[in-house]
Amino acid sequence: MAERSGPSRILACILVGLGAFLLAVAILIPTYGMSKLAKTPLDLEATTIAKANGSVLNSQALLAGKAEVNTNVPLVSQRFVTSEDPADADVVTIQNGQTLRRTDKQGDTGLLTAFVDRVTVDRKTAMPTNDPVGTIQTQANQPAEEVPRDGLQYRFPFNSEKKAYPFFDVTARTTSDINFVEETEINGLKVYHYNQTIEPVDLSKVANLPTNKLTLPADTWGVPGGTLPVTMTRWYTNVRDVWIEPQTGVAIKGQEQVHQYYARNKDKPEVDVLKATLPFDEETIESQAEQARDGIDQLSLIGRTIPIIAGILGVIALIAGIVLGLRGGKGRQPAHTAGDDYPPSDGGRHVDLDKSEAPTEQHDWTTDKTEEIPVQDPRRYDER
Repeated sequence: MAERSGPSRILACILVGLGAFLLAVAILIPTYGMSKLAKTPLDLEATTIAKANGSVLNSQALLAGKAEVNTNVPLVSQRFVTSEDPADADVVTIQNGQTLRRTDKQGDTGLLTAFVDRVTVDRKTAMPTNDPVGTIQTQANQPAEEVPRDGLQYRFPFNSEKKAYPFFDVTARTTSDINFVEETEINGLKVYHYNQTIEPVDLSKVANLPTNKLTLPADTWGVPGGTLPVTMTRWYTNVRDVWIEPQTGVAIKGQEQVHQYYARNKDKPEVDVLKATLPFDEETIESQAEQARDGIDQLSLIGRTIPIIAGILGVIALIAGIVLGLRGGKGRQPAHTAGDDYPPSDGGRHVDLDKSEAPTEQHDWTTDKTEEIPVQDPRRYDER
């Protein structure tokens, strides 16, 4: 006999299947989804501004024959970072256009330094791929120069750790460790503080620029020797501090203690070219913090919220399906076919009469009548 397949059984199967699917989603999203999300965005765009007062060499006075250093000069360093091609699922090219200006002078007379830096990085690790090789352009009328590199620059990796990372310095064009200092808090966000110290670098060996090594009369330099020519080298040092939101790798705050100077001995600065401590301004810090919060929210949504909800709903659906399936199985009744006596005529008992007990007919030809003669069951005689 066929069994009845009711709506409850179909619903139970649907619930079990849905529950299994949701549990699979809860397991797979934190691994597969996070690997897709934890990458440097392809639409990266950020502007950071640092302001301070510092000491600056007056280049016009130097050309006129006197090394004059202006103090307490208002300075603004601006960095505009965007994502460029080549870019795909694995890599992205970051371009940084950076300027340093003295705001007490207008136009080109106030521009102290400017460069455009391009580097292609792995979107997960933030490390350069050198495919293509990064470039640095320091003069508008000159082509960019290829500069290979092997350290972080504009972003840290997702889930940054409390350890030292290699960090590339654009001015020195060298890589050295940026070391973990402490865990602290900025604008309500947990951040990791890293510090890098750049020891004096001979800039004449970094870039072939005429201002990186100058020969001028001693009087012009303001040192003993009268009119005797004195050759001085331009040196560069820096103490860099960055505060990184570790989940996203976003720099919430940055600060550089820059010192460029002319000297005959790197350990004895003689004429300052630039000396200033340049921290991010408050607007930049808040903007960077907001960018980090957005990234944290997305990571939390994919890595925690959705898997938890999917897991809970999956368990509920699975249990409901199993319970409904078991209850439906106990209540199933056999389906009746056309040959069954349904409902039974004897109040519930089903009697299969032997055809031998069925009454037969006998015809009386003398009276032309037919009468029924019951056939006796032979078993009754046996019982006697």
